[in-house]
Parts: sequence; C-alpha cells; structure tokens
Amino acid sequence: MRYAAFIISTCIALAGVALAAEKQVVLKVSGLIEGAPVHFTMADLRAMPTTTLETSTVVTDGVHSFTGVLLRDLLAQLGATGDVITATALNDYVVDIPRADVEQYDVIVGYSMNGAELDRADKGPLWIVYPRDGHEALQDIRYDYRWVWQLSELEIR
Repeated sequence: MRYAAFIISTCIALAGVALAAEKQVVLKVSGLIEGAPVHFTMADLRAMPTTTLETSTVVTDGVHSFTGVLLRDLLAQLGATGDVITATALNDYVVDIPRADVEQYDVIVGYSMNGAELDRADKGPLWIVYPRDGHEALQDIRYDYRWVWQLSELEIR
C-alpha cells in the first residue's frame, strides 16, 4: 500500500512540474508589435495552429519532422509591422532574419522534432526551422545561420 501511495504522489508531483513548465515564458516578442512586449508559454504556442514540415538540417543526420507555429502567423497575430526579425537564443546568439524569409517560406518556430518535445539540452525548447529541403535557395549557408536553436526572444524592427 505504501508503494502505491508513493507512486501516486510521485505522479502528482511530476504532473505539477510539467504544468509549471507549460506556464513558463519561453518566448518574448518585442519591437514593432501590438502590446509589446508579448510573452508566450509553451501552452500559448501549442494553442496556435501548427505546421509540420520534414527537412534535413546541417547539424543533425537525416530528415526530421518538425512541428511548430508558422513564424508569419505569429507575426500576423501580433500585428507586426517591421521588416527585420532579430532572433536571440538562450546562449546570446543573435541573428537578423529578413521578414521576407517568413513571407516566402514556411519558416516555423518549432517545439518538437520527430514527435518529441525539443529539450533545452538539445536545441530546444524552441528552434527556428526553415523548410530547407523543399527549396534549393535555402541550401545557402546564409540561411543556415538563421536556424536559431534555443530561441528565447524575437525583436521586430
């Protein structure tokens, strides 16, 4: 009986940790948007329409399935008016992404790869993913620099 109570209390504790993680801010968006800054939790992002794309990357082997939110939809929801998106990662990597990229290609803010949540220890919790295999132009190294893993902030300018 004690063992069952231990298992139940452990499950409840783990569920509480998972719920707390869902409510943690994972993405801050600032700049030329309505109501800036806006903070998103994983629950907020998962509540938006999702897109799944299959593509290879320059930092992993093979083709992977990525699921997330179209970056252009996120910008539209926020009433973004700028032409440049400055993406910042948890490790302070910063790169500018032309707004034209997200209008021309199905660039996503990915939160899962191959059905598994992206982990902070391995490119997560958010990763900007381009559909590189679907467009020859995206094979250029300039686009590879725009694949921001451990994405934490977007500033619209």
